[in-house]
Amino acid sequence: MRNLKTFIQDFGWPRIIIFFFLVALFVAAPAVGVRIDASISDVFNRFGQYAILVLALVPMIQSGCGLNFGLALGIVTGLLGSTLSIQMDLRGFWGFFGAIALASPFALVIGYFYGKLLNKVKGEEMTIAMYVGFSVVMVMCIAWLILPFNSPTMVWGYAGKGLRTTITVEGYWLKILHNFLALRIGRFFVFPTGLLLFVSFCAFCMWLFLRSKTGTAMTAVGSNPDFARASGVSVDKMRTISVMISTFLGAVGIIVYQQSFGFIQLYTAPNPMVFPAIAAILIGGANITKASMVNVVVGTFLFQGLLTMTPSVINSILQTDMSEVIRMIVSNGMILYALTRKTKVTK
Repeated sequence: MRNLKTFIQDFGWPRIIIFFFLVALFVAAPAVGVRIDASISDVFNRFGQYAILVLALVPMIQSGCGLNFGLALGIVTGLLGSTLSIQMDLRGFWGFFGAIALASPFALVIGYFYGKLLNKVKGEEMTIAMYVGFSVVMVMCIAWLILPFNSPTMVWGYAGKGLRTTITVEGYWLKILHNFLALRIGRFFVFPTGLLLFVSFCAFCMWLFLRSKTGTAMTAVGSNPDFARASGVSVDKMRTISVMISTFLGAVGIIVYQQSFGFIQLYTAPNPMVFPAIAAILIGGANITKASMVNVVVGTFLFQGLLTMTPSVINSILQTDMSEVIRMIVSNGMILYALTRKTKVTK
C-alpha cells in the first residue's frame, strides 16, 4: 500500500487520469468502428515524429535556463538545412542526414549567441526566449522570400523566386526513417522501427551526456549555481552549451518531423510547434528545473496518444467529421493544463 501511495505521489494523479483515459479510448475504439491496429500504429508514428522536439527541452531545463520558449530558433535552423538539402538535390538517407549536417552549423552558431543573450537576462530567460523565438520566425518570413533558392520543387512557379509556404519532401526523403526496418502486420499496422531507433539513439546520447563530466556540471549549475561556481564550474559556459545543444536538437527534431509529415512548412509554421513540446514534457512530469528521459517518453506518448485517439473515437460516436476542431480543443486544453499546473520545484 505504501509503495502504491509513493507511486501515485511520484507519478501524479493528473498523469494517471490521462493514462487511464487513453486506455479507455483504446478499449472503446473497436466498439465505435475505429481500427485498433491503425490507431496504435498512428500513435507510434506521432510519438516518433515529435519526441526529439520534446527532447530538445531537456538540456536547457537541466542547466537552469527553464523551458525553451525559443525552440523556434532551432526549428528555423532545421528548416534552413532542409531547404538547402533539397536545393542541392540530395535524396534518400543522403538527403535526410545531409539536411541535419547542413542545419548543424546554423544551429550551433545561433545557439551560441542565443545562449550568450540568455546569460545576460538571468531570471527572465523564458520571457526573452519567447520574444526572440517569435521575432526570428518573423524575420525568416522575409528571408524565405529573398534567399536565392531556385529549385523548382520549392520556389513559387509564377514568380520564379521566393519559397512556397509548404514544400513536399516526396521524392527526397519522405518517411526515410519510417520505412527503414519497418515491421508490417496486416494492412493497417506498421511499426516504424527506424524512426523509433533514431529517437532512442538521440535519447540515449542525451542520457549519456547528462552523466558525463560536462553534463553533471550542467545539472549542478541548474540545481545550485552558487555551489557550482564555488566548485570551479563556469555557470555561463554550461548554460551556453545547454542552449547550443537544445537548438541543435530542435533542428534535428523538425527534420525528423518533416520526413514523417511529408512536408516542409515555412513562414509562421514554427510558432505553433513550441507550446505542444513544452506541454508534453510538463505532462510527463518535468518542471522548470528538472527533466529526464522518462519525462520525455511519458509526456510525448500521453500527449500524442490523446491527440490521436480522441478525435477519431469522438468522430465515430458523433458520426461527423470534427477531427481538427476536436484536435485543437484537446491540444490547447493539455497545453493550458501543463502551463498552469502547480509543480514542486526541487533544488
